[in-house]
Amino acid sequence: MSAVQTPIIPSIGQLIVDNPETISLAQGVVHFSPPQLALDQAASFGSKLADHQYGSVQGNIHLIKLLEDKLHRENGVDGDLSKRVIITAGANMAFLNTLFAITDPGDEVILPTPYYFNQEMAIKMVNCEPVLIRCDDNFQIDSEKIRSAITNKTRAVVTISPNNPTGVVYPESVLRQINQICSEHNIYHICDEAYEYFTYDQTEHFSSASIAEAQGHTISLYSLSKAYGFASWRIGYMLIPKDLYMPVLKAQDTNLICASLIAQQAAIGALEAGVSYSRENIALIDQTRKRIEKELATIKELCSFPTPKGAFYFLIKVNTSLDSMTLVKRLIEEFKVAVLPGNAFGLMNACYLRISYGALDPDTAVTGIRRFTKGLTKICHNQA
Repeated sequence: MSAVQTPIIPSIGQLIVDNPETISLAQGVVHFSPPQLALDQAASFGSKLADHQYGSVQGNIHLIKLLEDKLHRENGVDGDLSKRVIITAGANMAFLNTLFAITDPGDEVILPTPYYFNQEMAIKMVNCEPVLIRCDDNFQIDSEKIRSAITNKTRAVVTISPNNPTGVVYPESVLRQINQICSEHNIYHICDEAYEYFTYDQTEHFSSASIAEAQGHTISLYSLSKAYGFASWRIGYMLIPKDLYMPVLKAQDTNLICASLIAQQAAIGALEAGVSYSRENIALIDQTRKRIEKELATIKELCSFPTPKGAFYFLIKVNTSLDSMTLVKRLIEEFKVAVLPGNAFGLMNACYLRISYGALDPDTAVTGIRRFTKGLTKICHNQA
């Protein structure tokens, strides 16, 4: 555990507490709450004795059926999905379940960098080695770099699309190439699709599990936290090859037994409300994205970034010799605005900052980003 990085969100959270009136552009959550149907389902929970006992390790049967229908309809996944869908306490647990099921100590897992910090942490926790493959300047993956990094210890390649922390969306062609490389080398393609609905400017999300030949080596991870405002309910799910069903159940039963039954009940209501609920709220987040980009354009001599087409993040490179954590602390303490440092995402050779804009209404987000641009300008100019 000493080799695992300290969780960055609690660290920044404490700085925010210590500096009242700070506007947070740090944590990746949404500004909207769950649909009323979800809250109604939760309110109806508890009248039966079974509501207070352990549930199925795999998950609520009705919820699983709704998710199977969703995967067929929205993600283009064909075939029988029985013993392939498992309900988890969020996508982070789904990722850890995956590592328990497919790796041995000393194995390697390929992570395109910048990575999502909890995934890098999980790989180290199970005593495996994260193999970091640097993305290009637009944060896109070179599939041939993936191929070149595979060794006889490689067990999986991880992709996150739409991406945290960059906001980029990987093209279908690249995801197909990576999936084919995994097939050729008999390793797994772990696809994190927690932000599947968060795409902009006619950009489309692609699910690798929809590839006809992908069933045996593709593991897809999903979450209700973002799409349905469900972060505190801790509900996610995973789509796995059938031969991983028992290994994953062993991991889940040991670590959790089952996801919270009241949260699963609420999730049924969320799925019944449907994707239209998410789309309406995501349209407002898109407005915020455009306003944030406009404000960042005013300091383009200080920073650079590709326009994000998904999720709700900007990852910017700052022209400064300061390290990213030092810069984050100064922005909070001197200018009352919080972002995350790039070193938490594996970016050590330059100063990067992640800006998260999903948690705030557009006006508050713009107020925050104006504090950010003002603070960054003063800090960088004084440094010069």
